[in-house]
Amino acid sequence: MTFENYNQVAANGQQLATPAAKFNQFLTKHKSQLAMALPKHMNPDRMARLALTAFSQNSELAKCRPESIFASIIIASQLGLEPNVGGQGYLVPYNGNCTFIPGWKGLVDLVSRSGRATVWTGAVYDGDDFDYMLGDSPYCRHRPCGNEDKLTHVYAIGRVKGADMPIIEVWPIEKVNRHFLKTVIPKLQGKHYKHKHPEMYARKVALLQVLKYMPQSIEMVAAIEASHSAEEGKNIVIDADFVVQPQVDEPQEKQQEQSSQPTPEDIAAFEAQEAQRLAEL
Repeated sequence: MTFENYNQVAANGQQLATPAAKFNQFLTKHKSQLAMALPKHMNPDRMARLALTAFSQNSELAKCRPESIFASIIIASQLGLEPNVGGQGYLVPYNGNCTFIPGWKGLVDLVSRSGRATVWTGAVYDGDDFDYMLGDSPYCRHRPCGNEDKLTHVYAIGRVKGADMPIIEVWPIEKVNRHFLKTVIPKLQGKHYKHKHPEMYARKVALLQVLKYMPQSIEMVAAIEASHSAEEGKNIVIDADFVVQPQVDEPQEKQQEQSSQPTPEDIAAFEAQEAQRLAEL
């Protein structure tokens, strides 16, 4: 049963509790478990309020299994990230299940907490003064010019404490689009947050490449796995030792979707749709 079922009307004509009210009751009942998962600096009441706000703002969450929503909140809690706050992460419904997806700002925060490295990202728009070089003397210089009409590149930079050189990743937006078509399963592409927040998605793509070379904490490994699983349409569960594991409800269908590679026609059609979307803004 999902929270959506609670919209039904009883036989005597009385309206049953709304999905949001039922979800609030569910959170109250399991608040002790939530408190156990939270780091000391986070408050279970605040996390419950944030979860209820996200639930109320997205009607698709009412169609998700309650256990999957709560599991996503637990994952966010153990990562120390707040859903739908400042780009730290999001509760995303898909195929009757909810998944917590860390945002790029949440990933940056996780790296900073470790004290062993720093990372940051940037977005380059047409007209910006931008120059970079890789190799044995890498650098990245970016001076925005205030014109945010056309996104051309994104970049991410990571610096391990004590290291002489930074790790730099620069992606043209065309490469981001090809990556999107290749890695995000077809069923998710039309509803993906990339369409409403292209810069947010693009910056995260570049950042994930840099994170491969950064010191890996348990939380960071779990956050990256959660992000990849969500893009592939997989559910995730969390065990007692805080290991995030992907689960696939429809393995054959998902394998077929993941094995399909975008054709040049797919890429051209997608880029044409993006150009039209930008022209209508």
